[in-house]
Parts: sequence; C-alpha cells; structure tokens
Amino acid sequence: MTAARCPICSKPAEAKFTPFCSRRCADVDLSRWLKGAYAIPGRPVVDEDEGEASGGANNQQNRPSEDQD
Repeated sequence: MTAARCPICSKPAEAKFTPFCSRRCADVDLSRWLKGAYAIPGRPVVDEDEGEASGGANNQQNRPSEDQD
C-alpha cells in the first residue's frame, strides 16, 4: 500500500492536515472551493416564471421548433 499523497502538490500527506501535506495546501484547496473552481454537478435550475432550465437564450435543447405541428 502506498502512502497517501497531497491532492494539491503530491507530497506525502501529514496526519495533522489529512489529506493534505500542510496548512498551505489545505488553504489552497479551500480557496478553490470558495472561488468556484470546484463544483458538484446538479440538476439544472428551473426558472419558475418560464418553467424552463436556465442557461440563457441559447438553451434550445428541449424546445419544440415552431414549424412542427
């Protein structure tokens, strides 16, 4: 079994800062989460007024075209 590695810099992880090697790497990771660099995918947000997934005017995936009967 190999020793755990820091996900930020790949140095061996320290028990005090698990899974990171130092407070610095833990802070770098926290900063990335807070800035939105990491994101957990979820369902599209539904606009209650329009009843459609938000995504701007280019979101044409689920809309039927107007010339179909």
